[in-house]
Amino acid sequence: MSRREDAPATILDVAAAAGVSRQTVTRAMNDMPGISAQTRQRVLDAARDLRYRPSRFGRGLVKSDHRMLGLVIDDLTNPYYPELASAVVGNAARHGWNVLLVDTVHATDTSALLVELRGQVDAVLGYLSQVGPDEEQLLDGMPVVEIDPHVVRAGWASVSLDPAPAARELAAHLAAAGVRRAVVVDVADRPEPGRRAGMLLSALAEVGVDAGLVQAPLATAEAGLETVGAVLAAEPTPDAIIAFNDLVALGALMACRRAGVDVPGQVRVVGIDGLSAGNWVAPRLTTLAVDMAEVAAQAVELALGLVGGDPVEHRTVEHRLVLRESA
Repeated sequence: MSRREDAPATILDVAAAAGVSRQTVTRAMNDMPGISAQTRQRVLDAARDLRYRPSRFGRGLVKSDHRMLGLVIDDLTNPYYPELASAVVGNAARHGWNVLLVDTVHATDTSALLVELRGQVDAVLGYLSQVGPDEEQLLDGMPVVEIDPHVVRAGWASVSLDPAPAARELAAHLAAAGVRRAVVVDVADRPEPGRRAGMLLSALAEVGVDAGLVQAPLATAEAGLETVGAVLAAEPTPDAIIAFNDLVALGALMACRRAGVDVPGQVRVVGIDGLSAGNWVAPRLTTLAVDMAEVAAQAVELALGLVGGDPVEHRTVEHRLVLRESA
């Protein structure tokens, strides 16, 4: 008997489509040894085409009274993501849910990762920029909440981050403090400014601050140290440096210290994200902070709503300007 088009695909359907046994499907979906790379890919392709979702309950991964959210993040070495993950885990726990954490920066096969993830969770939320159109199909039928998407995707809920109001407040603050020349440190793989940098440049131009753009190779403190060190070695020295994120800003503070440049007396330094580490350096870091608790609350609420049958929603959380000693 052929499968009805509207019926959920089973492991036997995948096995038949791939021309393999049920046991081979299990091995391929769980990245187990004993099958070739070609066979594994054929099974994954069949699973994607059939929109197959393995039953996490049938596999005994969790108890039926404990529901699971899948949290996808970019890079655990960036403190922003552990801080956000902590907020999500705490919020989900208050609703009686568990969280499965996935770090995509180390994934060698995004498709296999998503296939495995969807078999273990009831909904997916987080940073999904690594998921392209082909991989996106692997999440068809899943409740998905994307945090800070570049483009809102059809069928996915989202929580966007909006730094624009805080950026305008920062620009006005810097102009009032006498800043006339600023440098925005971006992290991008193209010469034109990214979203954050473009927004900052526009806000500074509106208040009459001359702003230039430099590119750091990575969004790390080490890259900030190297990039800002080069900026300080050139002439003229800017009055303010606004970094892509707090990590780059921490590197900028170190570069200023090594160059004998007083912060904020000679150069004001600003970050973005609001990491807790920024409150424990000298001088304490001024930043455009993300309200992690609010982002987590909105994302979890949307995910649980989707699981319960609510329609897709799109929400926005604004950054806030946190003035400390560095600016």
